[in-house]
Formats: sequence, structure tokens, C-alpha cells
Amino acid sequence: MPITDPLQVRPVASAGERRAFLTFPWRVYRDDPLWVPPLLSERAQRSDPARGEFFQHGEAEFFVAWRGRHPVGTICAGEDRRYNTFAGQRQALFGFFDCLPDYEIAAALFDAAGAWAERRGLDALWGPFHLDYEDAYGILIEGYDRPPAILCGHTPPYYRDFVERYGFEPARGDNIAYAFDLERDWGTEKAEKLRRVAGLVRRRGRVSVRAARFEDWDGEMQRVLTILNAGLAVLPGFIPWGAESLTQLAGELRPVLDPELILIGEVDGQPVGWLPGVPNFNEALQHADGLRHPWDYARLWWHMRRRPACLSIKSIAVVPEYWGRGVDALMLEEIALRAVRKGYRWIDMSLTEDTNPMTNKLASRLGATIYKRYRVYRKAL
Repeated sequence: MPITDPLQVRPVASAGERRAFLTFPWRVYRDDPLWVPPLLSERAQRSDPARGEFFQHGEAEFFVAWRGRHPVGTICAGEDRRYNTFAGQRQALFGFFDCLPDYEIAAALFDAAGAWAERRGLDALWGPFHLDYEDAYGILIEGYDRPPAILCGHTPPYYRDFVERYGFEPARGDNIAYAFDLERDWGTEKAEKLRRVAGLVRRRGRVSVRAARFEDWDGEMQRVLTILNAGLAVLPGFIPWGAESLTQLAGELRPVLDPELILIGEVDGQPVGWLPGVPNFNEALQHADGLRHPWDYARLWWHMRRRPACLSIKSIAVVPEYWGRGVDALMLEEIALRAVRKGYRWIDMSLTEDTNPMTNKLASRLGATIYKRYRVYRKAL
């Protein structure tokens, strides 16, 4: 029976409303075979002002759209004061946007987020970012043939229509994910050219690649932070990594990371490049239902026993003064060789902005193909 009650959008004000906010995506995606449910505990922590890292430098409010007693959509509006100060902006982010396929709901949610921002003197909305700039951001606009890799998101096709109909425009270049089939593409002419470059660099002797030293975790984190912020600073709209953000993300992943697949590129012994290979545990998490129930842990354990088919490369960064030295080619060849030895079948390279001057060139030289595209939007208020 259709729900005919008037539409209302209200801030989350009770434990029951918070539960409705946290669990609403299961209503949107329950019949979507490509959706990987988020871990409910992580979703709760990220949106908790007492525990979420975002709230150390920002504020946010959470809204649920209701028809009668039925939740029909959610959104979050927030201000990242640290980013606005760095970028010289006065904009609000939106995130946790989900709704049933009804444009009226989406428009009401965007109205609520915009009103929240205007009350604080902010002049634009941009997103979606779920109080995190690295995990599952953006609207999927291309690539509905396979589930997303780890730290990538999935949205229904109608979200793009709703966002653009409301007046949002692209905030920057699209973010893209590349796929490289180790069984099919490693023997192609393009891959052979990259291997020849890597071989030449290796013979010269100045550039080398090593595995991460987990026994010196804090020291490696500091080296990676320096490489990341130097190597990616050339990208338009780049948001510098903070030590606490990198440490938190890496710490969450550390129990499942293989140090042999976290690579550091060095020139004359100086760390200048970083390439992390992360097992695509979305292949297991897709079956765990967000760990909402005790029996979900058993299902996750069962699927975690199998090695994922995909190894995900979440970043590749080289300090700019060492571009053109072959550090990137040597790291990429090394990660591919190690992935083959460990039984991975394909590599995901995600996400990189389509204006990235290094990663896109490297992916093209390797012969990787684009398989997903995400878009971040902005609307002036």
C-alpha cells in the first residue's frame, strides 16, 4: 500500500531516529546485488560527535525524511572548519545522502542541508562526503557491471538525476577507477613497455623498492604522510592529509594488510614514493550485511578465508622532484609481480581524479581500463 502521509524532514533527535538514520541504506539497496553494506559500527562511530574524527575540526547535523512513521531518506550537512580555512572557502559538505526513488524526497533533503548551511553563513553545498574525504565519496555515474572495491561507493542511477535536477554541478574533475587484469593484460605490448622501463631503472641502481616496515609503524606513517602531501599537492582541490586521519585509516586496515604489498620507492635510500596494495575485502564484506547481527560475523569469517580475486591500489604518490626517474614504473611492476605470486587475478586502481597528471598516464601506459567513474558536486546557495 503506498505511503500517502505528508513529507517531513527533521533533525535526528532521539535514539530511535538515529537508528533509523544509520540503518536506512538497507531499505534503498536491499535488492541491489552490487551494493556492499557499510559496517554499521563504523557508520555509527563516524557520525558520533563524541567519537568521529571529523568532529575534531568540524560540526555536522543529521536529518531524516519521513512520511508518517516511515523513513524515506537521509542526509547530513556539515562544516569542515579546517578545510574551509585551508581552502579559503565558506562551504558546507553534504553526505549520507540516500533516498527512495522520489525526487520530492531528494529536494526536501537538499533544502534541509542548504538551510542548515545558510544559517551558519556558508555559501555552497558540496559532496557527497560521508564526513570522510577518502571513503565511498561521490555519485556513481559510470560502472554498474561489478561491485565497488574497498573504500569506493555505490549509488543508484537515479541519484545523479536527482542531484543534477536540483541544480548541483560538477565540483571538480571526475574520480575514476581503473582495472588491470593480471591474467590477460600483463602479457600485452603496453605492459611489456612498462616492464622494459622498470628494468632500465633497476639496472641504473639508484631507484629501489622495498616493502613497508611494520616494525617501525610510526616512522613509516610519517614518511608516507610526507610523500602523500608532497606528491598529491599538485592536484586541484587537494585536501592535505592530517597525521591523525592517516594514522586512523591505516590503523583500521593494519590487521588485514600484507606488508609485502605496501611499497616504498627510494632514490639513493631516500623514501620518495608510496604505493599501497590492499586486499579487496569488499568481496567478503558484501556477504556480511554490515555486521548488524551476531551471525554475520560467522559469514564474514567464512568468506575471509578465501583470498580476494582483486588487489586494490588506493594511491600512488611520488615526490614531484623525483618525477621522471622511473620510481612509479618500478613500484607498479613490483606490485604486479608480487600480486601474481600471491594469486591475485586483477588489480583495482582507485580512485584518481581524471586531471591527475601522473596516475592516469601511468595507468594508460600499463593498459588499464576505466571501469567506474564517480562525481563530486557543488551548488551555490
